[in-house]
Amino acid sequence: MSDPTDTEGGDHDHVGTRPDPLAPNGWPVAWEGCVESVVTTLGPNDRWNVAALGVFAPEEPSDPHDRVTARTWGRTRTWRNFVERGEGYVQFTRDPVDFVEAACTVREEESPVLASADAWVHVAVESVAEGAEGETQWVEWELTPIEASVERRVVPTVDRAHAAVVDATVAASRLGVSGYDDGTLHERIRHCESVVDSCGGRRVRDAWDRFERTLDRS
Repeated sequence: MSDPTDTEGGDHDHVGTRPDPLAPNGWPVAWEGCVESVVTTLGPNDRWNVAALGVFAPEEPSDPHDRVTARTWGRTRTWRNFVERGEGYVQFTRDPVDFVEAACTVREEESPVLASADAWVHVAVESVAEGAEGETQWVEWELTPIEASVERRVVPTVDRAHAAVVDATVAASRLGVSGYDDGTLHERIRHCESVVDSCGGRRVRDAWDRFERTLDRS
């Protein structure tokens, strides 16, 4: 396997001491609630599948027993690779094109870490709960850091168009799923398009074009 630290994008810091004292133990960043990430998992063809993954912060980061979790929905490649491999790479990226491709396409890479990742965490995964919502089965996974790296330290900005792209991919993933109304989902996607049109920069517009192409083929 390639050395995951050989990614492009400048200096990186392996996490020996946490860069953020509010971050969960072993994670390089603090957040609350659910954050949208990109996860790579090794498939049976020895290539890394790229997918979107919502990652839930512990309610009490200082509690070593309160873990970071994520859910997979349905029998996806991520679910299969979690079951068979028991690990993956959670990545925090701001690149909207990478996120659209992760959420809406089948993308595979030779290396686990994307060049756009600002930080990544190699995690061990363990199933801790499962159930069903409508006809869709879900599995909840506990994510335990093995290794982590910060590739870039950035000043955060608030970008409505970027958020709209992410929200549109979530709506698109629910089209045709029992329990969701397709008309309502299409209305949400149209609203997201209007936000991209009014606020989006070049990379966000590229991401929206990529999203529309995947939506037309679905």
